[in-house]
Amino acid sequence: MNVLNSNLKMYMEMVKMKTIGVLTSGGDAPGMNAAVRAVVRTAIARGMTVKGIRRGYNGLIEGDIIDLDVRSVSDIIHRGGTVLYTARSPRFKTEEGMQEAIANCKKHGIEGIVVIGGDGSYRGARDLSLHGIPCVGVPGTIDNDISSTEYTIGFDTAMNTAMEMVDKIRDTAQSHDRCSVVEVMGRRAGYLALQSGIAVGATAILVPEVEHTVENVIAKIRETQKTGKKHFIVVVAEGVGGVEQIAQKIEEITGIESRATVLGHVQRGGNPTVRDRVVATQMGFAAVELLREGKGNRVIGMQKGEIVDFDIYEALNMKKPFDDDMYEIAHITSI
Repeated sequence: MNVLNSNLKMYMEMVKMKTIGVLTSGGDAPGMNAAVRAVVRTAIARGMTVKGIRRGYNGLIEGDIIDLDVRSVSDIIHRGGTVLYTARSPRFKTEEGMQEAIANCKKHGIEGIVVIGGDGSYRGARDLSLHGIPCVGVPGTIDNDISSTEYTIGFDTAMNTAMEMVDKIRDTAQSHDRCSVVEVMGRRAGYLALQSGIAVGATAILVPEVEHTVENVIAKIRETQKTGKKHFIVVVAEGVGGVEQIAQKIEEITGIESRATVLGHVQRGGNPTVRDRVVATQMGFAAVELLREGKGNRVIGMQKGEIVDFDIYEALNMKKPFDDDMYEIAHITSI
């Protein structure tokens, strides 16, 4: 047993990484800086050197790579956006771009990379892993649409931002007896719309996962009118869209003055909430621990409130269920 333990220890010493990289890719999300901070400080505490790769996979191709130390990530945990910047990189999807990225990894001694981003970023991490650069993905997107995790970094902050904006819109809607139709982000998923819609007491919530018609919305407005309510909020997921047309049709059929608002990229900004800072820190720590163990081609996630990890292929093939029970709660409590 002692011989086996000794051999295992020797093997782990052989595969132990000395230098890792960290990058943020795709859309920015509040809490990414907290994840970067956790990666850097955990790696340094474990005796590793850290390279910051700026502007995502583009930076890896172009060699936009800097040294990071514990002071490099001071006073960033509370900041929105990402100090490493981010970008999407069509060039990285080509074999030429991939080879340039690998060459820069070798040039800078990068033996593994923590990739913070959405499912597109995960596919890039998978491809790098296949080419011999172990990667660990950390879920960072306000859309909360990554199937392998119940929570993504930035989701809580985005929900709170949407809620605060709609609360302000409600003030003027109430003053004028209006209907406000508000589009929130979320790409092709309705998680952000559903939870922010519940939080603002929306009369109706339209998401891509549930079939809907404007007539259904109007019927709900008329049902609510019977209780004496005179102003209304309709929350629409980005994947549904068409808020101008929805507002126009509501006004034409009901006679209620209606206005459309697209919240847009304000939802990506702002100081991250406590939850986003804490979860980002946990996930960044877990990612470094995997690389430290010589494990790549993995992604970090959260299931039942616990930090977990999955094989990246398994993660990319998962399907995330929509919370039909939560949607029913929203419908029942919106009278």
